[in-house]
Amino acid sequence: MTIGLRADVLRPTDSERADRVTYVELFFDLVFVFGLTQLGAYLYENQTLLGALEGAIMVCALWWAWVSTTWVTNWLDPVRLPVRVAVIALAFVAFVMSAAIVEAFGDRAWAFALAYIVLKLGRAAFMVWATARHDAQVSREFGNVLVWALAGSVLWIVGALLPLPAQLPFWAAALGLELVGSILGYPVPGRGRMEIGRWDVSGAHIAERTALFVLIALGEGLLVTGFAFVAEEASADRVIGVATAFVAAAACWWIYFDHGERIGSEAIEAADAPGRVARTAYSWVHLLIVGGIVLLGVGDKEVLGHPHEQSVAAVVTVLGGPLLFLVGTVLFRRVLERRWMRAQLAGIAALLLAALATPWLDPLGTGVMAALVLVATAVGESIERVRRRAPKGG
Repeated sequence: MTIGLRADVLRPTDSERADRVTYVELFFDLVFVFGLTQLGAYLYENQTLLGALEGAIMVCALWWAWVSTTWVTNWLDPVRLPVRVAVIALAFVAFVMSAAIVEAFGDRAWAFALAYIVLKLGRAAFMVWATARHDAQVSREFGNVLVWALAGSVLWIVGALLPLPAQLPFWAAALGLELVGSILGYPVPGRGRMEIGRWDVSGAHIAERTALFVLIALGEGLLVTGFAFVAEEASADRVIGVATAFVAAAACWWIYFDHGERIGSEAIEAADAPGRVARTAYSWVHLLIVGGIVLLGVGDKEVLGHPHEQSVAAVVTVLGGPLLFLVGTVLFRRVLERRWMRAQLAGIAALLLAALATPWLDPLGTGVMAALVLVATAVGESIERVRRRAPKGG
């Protein structure tokens, strides 16, 4: 006899609920405001190569926790009571994981690892149980995901048991295993693998969910920058710094939301393999976009805290955030539109050239230069789009 949830909680495909983002999903997202804040604080306090590697591990884990849950609510209907309860439970686990970020490579390694393990095992197990009676193929495929999650959990636990020099490679291997599983389709001997290309995904839902997360990340950056500004004594330099931070955030919003965000759902719906396009554009490439926004906030705090104390770490944070963001957005548009955005490529080149001038600049000047590059990129992309749509002269 088939064991599983009797009620069919799959998203309906023949109503407006197929594409709707629900309030419980937005509640889940709010937890990650705290997570991103904690991550930014950790990166700001650990501006070393080791701190950067540890931060990369945590941003990957945080993003994977969020995006994997987004895929689950792309299949399941959060309006249904069992799904709603599951999402709230996962939000609590994500909250615990976020609280452990600052000491994840210290006294709270166990809390971070166990929360992450519970999140991914619970999510996969719930999908198997919820779909067993109603979509055997999906249930079987998430059974494979569960097997891979169990294997990765061993690496997380072993890493938490070991001292710091060994913890980092074990946790990196755990995340690498998840990436390999996603690429290969989580193959399991005797059970086959996921056929990602045949996934029937809601392009509108996943595009809107991810866009809202990007908006949350931008808002979190402004929140942290605002708190950093009011915590310091007012001065002309800091006024310029906080204004520059706002301009940079607004330019990032323009670059992402002016056109790129809107074409996501259309590209997915028109694709021969919508699941593969959605996975590449949103699960993988958006990690760079979100990572860039997080680093942008760290750079803003560096400018406000040390406006005239130039260092390698300051250059990396102040220019690295915009650079990572532009690399992510140009790849995002490449996946969706099959072309390279010239304005964004020019922006990337300008930031690399700006790095050559940093020995003669302080963090404040570097931040102003980075903001101007982002603004120029936004303007250039808008001009390019308008010219492309303009009627041909005759």
